[in-house]
Amino acid sequence: MRLNYAIALTGGIAVGKSSTISFMSLYGFRCIDADKIAHQIIEEQRDAIISMFGSHIFKDEKIDRKEIGKIVFANAKMRTELEALLHPLIYDKIMVLAAQEEKRKFPYFIDIPLFFENKRYKIDRSLVVYAPKSEQIKRLMKRNGLSEEEALLRIESQMDIEEKKRLATYVIDNSKDLKHLQQECERIRDIILNDYKGK
Repeated sequence: MRLNYAIALTGGIAVGKSSTISFMSLYGFRCIDADKIAHQIIEEQRDAIISMFGSHIFKDEKIDRKEIGKIVFANAKMRTELEALLHPLIYDKIMVLAAQEEKRKFPYFIDIPLFFENKRYKIDRSLVVYAPKSEQIKRLMKRNGLSEEEALLRIESQMDIEEKKRLATYVIDNSKDLKHLQQECERIRDIILNDYKGK
């Protein structure tokens, strides 16, 4: 199903997608969050994931997502196996929610971290939240308590942020402070509303 009012919101790790969503929601845009859906599905698929990774990833009655993160960002084969399990289920759930949003005939976002990598979604427009790789590394080290090597491993598991920026319909520059991000969100809001006018 082609999604006429959806805009894929994407970017790299630690570029500030969550802060961008917060601002855009203030302007009336709704967002379907693929990560939140993934968290739900990980719990639903608990048994399959434990059999895939081992019982050590099950802590305090929950799947330890940080532990899985360490494994899959260091092991491409395990990452591919996990994605093969989760991505079709995430896609199905997103499409159910998107069908509801399409009825509103107003632009909305689907936050899809691997939008360009997967090419699974029939969405014509994309918004990339951009910060240079050097900034990504600093933010990820601070946010997740990672070494520079670990941060780089995670960032380089995805398509390069410069390439995503080149492919995007819209780009929000989040290389500076929160005030600058707000101004960028306001600028993009106006462009999007104009693009969808009379659609």
